[in-house]
Amino acid sequence: MSEKRFEICSADDLPPGERVITTLDGFSVGVFNVDGEYFALKNDCPHQRAPLCEGKLTGTTVSDEPGEYEWTSDDQIVQCPWHGWEFDITTGESVFNPHKVKAKTFEATAEAEEAGQSDGERDVPDPSMPDADCSSCGSGLDGSEPPVDTYDVEVERETVVVYL
Repeated sequence: MSEKRFEICSADDLPPGERVITTLDGFSVGVFNVDGEYFALKNDCPHQRAPLCEGKLTGTTVSDEPGEYEWTSDDQIVQCPWHGWEFDITTGESVFNPHKVKAKTFEATAEAEEAGQSDGERDVPDPSMPDADCSSCGSGLDGSEPPVDTYDVEVERETVVVYL
């Protein structure tokens, strides 16, 4: 079975610490931004089918020995709104029993928006063509650097995408 691709929103519309809940192919899915990375969970708590992704975003404590603990995973844990079961957004694993209880996850990412010509095609020279390297144009260029200015390019707009 092949994956289906769903464009959710602009990355600008989903800042770190936020979420959007949407319906994809008949499933309610929560898409979360955790420190600039995107994660998707089925909006369904495995305990009693509560709308998991509507729960409070929090962190958790970890301890290596009695009497010592550390707060961790801030805004990476979603707490079920019905009974308080907690799940790691990045893995779907439950905090209390990660080996047996897990929420369904889906691949989520931010992809650069296509920037091309209006007809969707780009003018790219075919390297198999004899004139592609400009050796036959008689320009007489010396060295390996082209006589043009080059500039750094950054992606300014991205779209958050989920694959089911």
